[in-house]
Amino acid sequence: VLSLGADVLPEYKLQAPRIHRWTILHYSPFKAVWDWLILLLVIYTAIFTPYSAAFLLSDSEEAQRHHCGYSCSPLNVVDLIVDIMFIIDILINFRTTYVNSNEEVVSHPAKIAIHYFKGWFLIDMVAAIPFDLLIFGSGSEETTTLIGLLKTARLLRLVRVARKLDRYSEYGAAVLFLLMCTFALIAHWLACIWYAIGNVEGQRTGWLHALGQQIGKPLNGSDPRRGPSIKDKYVTALYFTFSSLTSVGFGNVSPNTNSEKIFSICVMLIGSLMYASIFGNVSAIIQRLYSGTARYHTQMLRVREFIRFHQIPNPLRQRLEEECFQQSWSCTSSIDMSMVLKGFPECLQADICLHLNRSLLQNCAPFRGATKGCLRALAMKFKTTHAPPGDTLVHAGDVLTALYFISRGSIEILRGDVVVAILGE
Repeated sequence: VLSLGADVLPEYKLQAPRIHRWTILHYSPFKAVWDWLILLLVIYTAIFTPYSAAFLLSDSEEAQRHHCGYSCSPLNVVDLIVDIMFIIDILINFRTTYVNSNEEVVSHPAKIAIHYFKGWFLIDMVAAIPFDLLIFGSGSEETTTLIGLLKTARLLRLVRVARKLDRYSEYGAAVLFLLMCTFALIAHWLACIWYAIGNVEGQRTGWLHALGQQIGKPLNGSDPRRGPSIKDKYVTALYFTFSSLTSVGFGNVSPNTNSEKIFSICVMLIGSLMYASIFGNVSAIIQRLYSGTARYHTQMLRVREFIRFHQIPNPLRQRLEEECFQQSWSCTSSIDMSMVLKGFPECLQADICLHLNRSLLQNCAPFRGATKGCLRALAMKFKTTHAPPGDTLVHAGDVLTALYFISRGSIEILRGDVVVAILGE
C-alpha cells in the first residue's frame, strides 16, 4: 500500500540482499514516504503549471516580477522547490535497487544507473529542468509565452503516476475516485487552454469580451485591470469545459471565433470518450459490488428448484432452505476453501490451513505437544461445517466417517427426548 514502485518485493526474499552503503532499497520505508511526497508534488504540478502558464504568465503580475526579483511571487518559490525536489528524486533513483527479470534484487550502482537510463531518466530529466530560471530576465512577451509552454513539460511525470496507479484497479471505490479526479483534471487543463485561446483572439471577438459585457466589466486594452478578474476568467472557463464535457453546454458561454469553435468540437469529442470510459467503469464497479447478492440469489434459486423438483416435504424444506443454506451463507459467503486453495502449492495450503485452524490446534488438549509437521498435516484434513440451531449432527446408528471438534457453540446429546449431556467448545 505504501510503495508506489512497479515491483515491491522480490519473489524469493529469503534473506536481506547485500547492498552498497549509499544504496536505497526500493521497498524501504524511506523510499515509500519519498514516493508519496513526489506524487503530491506531481499532483501540484499537474494543477498549477497549466494554470500558471495560461493565467499568470500573461497577466500584468508577470511584469512586476521583473522589478522585485524572482522570489517576489510565492508561486515562483514553490516552483523552484518542486524543481529541486525533482532533481533530488533523479539522484535517489540512481541509487535505488530494482527487481530484474529473474526476480533478483539488483543493488550494483552501475547496473542501477544503466537500468534507469534505459527507463524513466529522460522523462524525469525533462520534467526537472527549471526553464523559467534559465530564461529569466529577458522580459519579452515571446519569452514569457515560451516559459509557459516549456513548464508544461513537467506534466510528463504524470506518465509514471498513471502506470503506478494500475495496481489500484481492483478496488472499485478507488477506481471511481481516480476517474473523477482525472475528469476534473482534464477539465482544468482544457479551461486553461480555453482561456489562452480567448486571450489570443483579441478584445472584441472572443468569449472574454462577451464575459466582460455580461458581468459589467468590459475589456479595455489600455487598462487590463478594468476587465474581468483572474477569478472570473478561470471560473467561467472551468464552467464552460465542465458543461461541454458533461453535455453540449448551455449557451451562456459560447464560442464565437473559428478557433474557439474548433476547440469546442475537440472538447465534445474528449467528453464523449470520457463519458464512455467513466460510465463503463461505473457499471462494472456496481456489478462487482452486488456480485455477492447476485450469487446468493442464484444459489437460492437452485435450492428452491431442487425442492420443487423433488417435492421435498415442508419440515425438510424449511431446514434445507432457511436454516442450512442461509446459515451456511452467512458464515462462509459461499466461499469453498477447498476450491480456493486448490491452485496453490501444498506447502502454502498447509500454512493457510494451519492459520485457519490455529485456535483449535492451540487450545485443544490432544494437539498439545505435537510437532509443527504433525500440526501442518492435520490442518490439511480439517473441514469446516456449519450446523444451524436445532439441527441434528449425528443420528444414533449412523456410520461415523469423521471426528468432530466443536469450534463454536454447543451440542446436546439426546436419548429419546432427554438431554443426557451438553458438549461445549
